[in-house]
Amino acid sequence: MNIKVLLSLFILISNFICGNIEGKDITLNNAPTQIYFSPNGGATYAIVRELRKAKNEVLVQAYSFTSKEIAQALIDAHNRGVHTEIILDKSNRSTKYSAGDFTAHMRIPTYIDDTHAIAHNKIIIIDRDVVITGSFNFTKAAEKNNAENLVIFRSEELARIYRDNWELHKRHSTTYAGR
Repeated sequence: MNIKVLLSLFILISNFICGNIEGKDITLNNAPTQIYFSPNGGATYAIVRELRKAKNEVLVQAYSFTSKEIAQALIDAHNRGVHTEIILDKSNRSTKYSAGDFTAHMRIPTYIDDTHAIAHNKIIIIDRDVVITGSFNFTKAAEKNNAENLVIFRSEELARIYRDNWELHKRHSTTYAGR
């Protein structure tokens, strides 16, 4: 790693810790991108498809997580030996159904981010190369009823930024064993 990269990483981490990040300007070159809109735009299938391709690592942040298809794809990845971890909003402790209970019981490390009023992130980072994000909650309603969007980026640079932020949230989250 060269000195410029180390300095940039140091500044980024320092700003996150101090709360000084107002925005991160990056230009994505040669970053294939797919965009989905719901209702009924195929976002759930796109997420499942990407999870099936995962080889090494899947990191998830979710506000609402009730999609059985996405939960099963995460469990399948975990069972293939893919390192999988999930951070959820605290509302998942008390909702009638949370796929977080299912994943926690299947021994996927699952955490609750209760530091914030709402942990509203909807992010999946796959193999340090793919970032899935947007307004799309990981729910059946997001696919069938809501007007939502999902973007899939293929960019190591973007994945590194999202992964660093994921790690920041994991540090203040608590382990969730499920109900």
